[in-house]
Amino acid sequence: MAATPAPPQAPPKPTWDPRRPEPPFPWLRPTIRIRLTLLYGGMFLIAGILLLSIIYLLAAHALNVGSELPFKIISGQVQSDVCNFPQQTTASDLNHAMNQCVNQQRQHALDDLLSRSLLALLGLAVIAFAFGYAMAGRVLSPLGRITRTARAVAGSDLSRRIELDGPDDELKELADTFDEMLDRLQRAFTAQQRFVGNASHELRTPLAINRTLLEVHLSDPQAHVDFQQLGRTLLATNERSEQLVEGLLLLARSDNQIVERKPVDLAEVASQAVDQVHAEAEAKGVKMRGERKPAVVQGNGVLLERIALNLVQNAVRYNVPEDGWVEITTDVQHGQAVLVVTNTGPVVPAYEIDNLFEPFRRLRTERTGSDKGVGLGLSIARSVARAHGGHISAQPREGGGLVMRVTLPI
Repeated sequence: MAATPAPPQAPPKPTWDPRRPEPPFPWLRPTIRIRLTLLYGGMFLIAGILLLSIIYLLAAHALNVGSELPFKIISGQVQSDVCNFPQQTTASDLNHAMNQCVNQQRQHALDDLLSRSLLALLGLAVIAFAFGYAMAGRVLSPLGRITRTARAVAGSDLSRRIELDGPDDELKELADTFDEMLDRLQRAFTAQQRFVGNASHELRTPLAINRTLLEVHLSDPQAHVDFQQLGRTLLATNERSEQLVEGLLLLARSDNQIVERKPVDLAEVASQAVDQVHAEAEAKGVKMRGERKPAVVQGNGVLLERIALNLVQNAVRYNVPEDGWVEITTDVQHGQAVLVVTNTGPVVPAYEIDNLFEPFRRLRTERTGSDKGVGLGLSIARSVARAHGGHISAQPREGGGLVMRVTLPI
């Protein structure tokens, strides 16, 4: 018989969290608006420097700084309040002094022109940067609306739309395309919710009826032994089918973001999971231990309890026959709530860790084939963790077993 091909793996979901806090100085981020502002202002500043250099060179050329005067003093005296001319001197010395005086005045005029031009250029540069920043904000304001709408949609509010007005340019085309995509996503999401609701009713009802009929049949003391054995087998199969249906429905619901969030203590959730699995652990001879410190997160208590219950159940069921133990700890580390479930068990190769999180797949087993579960526990745990903006990981434990680590934002 040919082996059943492994189902294709779904691409990883984005890890971007729409609830990520804003940086302390958002105006320092290299946004498009800042880059456009620097581009506009920088181009103006470079153009102004070039223009100022040209004006300075042209003015210097017109004034002929360093050249001799076009006239000479033959005889007489010259008086000035700006320059000092020697008295009782020859005409040649007087002409040389006049040349120096005029050149100094030309250089002073050029320096004054340069300093005043630089001040004017600095003022105009400030105005240019402010004007460029305002214009960039006006041009990029549609992108801000698109970003805010995308964040609202990432929080499971598919009813939001951009509805951008204005000229029919590239930004409006982008906004309209985004609105059309949201329409399709909302229709698909509504259809999924409708399917989950219908499947919940259509699949649970016949299974509940079968369970009731089998229980009534098994309660008959006059039933034949073979029929009772067949009834117990069918009842176990029906119970497994119910678990499969509940797991599939929970998996479908947990793939979405959690809209209504309440404070939930992971320590309390883990303790409840330990209490539910305590009897099964005692029957298998598995010891439960671990310190559970308070770790409050914002989320859905029922779904978070499902994470802890699935991890603890797997740790107990897939353990060693003798002297096994399970350690459940909760804590707050680096600003995040952490749930860690460590257990003894068979040696798990590192290359098979990813298969544990795939639906209906187990270690070294392509399809579920035992009576310990339906192969959805870790898949549900991963979906619930992602829906809460968290992450779940598994690592092989030295000596056998696994270390399951769930990290959730506070």
